[in-house]
Amino acid sequence: MAWSEIRRHQISCFRCHYPGIDKHMSTELIPLFPLHVVLLPGSPLPLHIFEERYKEMMADVMAGSREFGVVLARDNGIVNIGCTALVERVIERYEDGRLDILTSGKRRFQIVSLDEDKSYLRAAVEFFDDEDLNDAPLELRQQAMKYYQLLSALEKPGIVLEPKIESPRLSFQIAQYIIDLDNRQTLISLRSENERLGFLIKTIPAYVYKQERIAVAKRVAPQNGHAKHVVNS
Repeated sequence: MAWSEIRRHQISCFRCHYPGIDKHMSTELIPLFPLHVVLLPGSPLPLHIFEERYKEMMADVMAGSREFGVVLARDNGIVNIGCTALVERVIERYEDGRLDILTSGKRRFQIVSLDEDKSYLRAAVEFFDDEDLNDAPLELRQQAMKYYQLLSALEKPGIVLEPKIESPRLSFQIAQYIIDLDNRQTLISLRSENERLGFLIKTIPAYVYKQERIAVAKRVAPQNGHAKHVVNS
């Protein structure tokens, strides 16, 4: 499918999924990078830029040290809540214009409308932060850190930062170890650290169990074994 067709499909799906968005809210126009990724605030995201439209986009954002939006791209379109990224470092520039860059997650946003005036997609967005600004109770943070120990026993998913219990965004630091996109997308949509920590405490045990089952299945597959027999042994 051509890029123009993909983009029309994304826009069509966005309008279909989010018809009730208030067009009168205060917005900012930012470049948009749809990826099979859910970027979290404060998390590093290395990128290899090779497509012409994204070379153009990076030239535009790097010229003004601007943020660009990273949103999850699904088969039926893009989601409407994402996180901006800022280029922290250019790791390598290639002669053909390709780039290896390191970015980091900054601000969460909700898409209000999409713009097709450039070769790459842009969106008018409204930035948002937590509505509940109270610090999470120490007991809740300690409980979340216990579940983090379960996650850290699994394979680390790329570049991650070590969670710090005193961080006001501990939930995002822990969620770096979760590769499930639905869970990550739910997390960035929640507007309270208490809610996010509670969500992690509730979902991590089932997530860890699922990942362990997958790991066992991969180990026994070459031997034609059955994962359920191995897990219960």
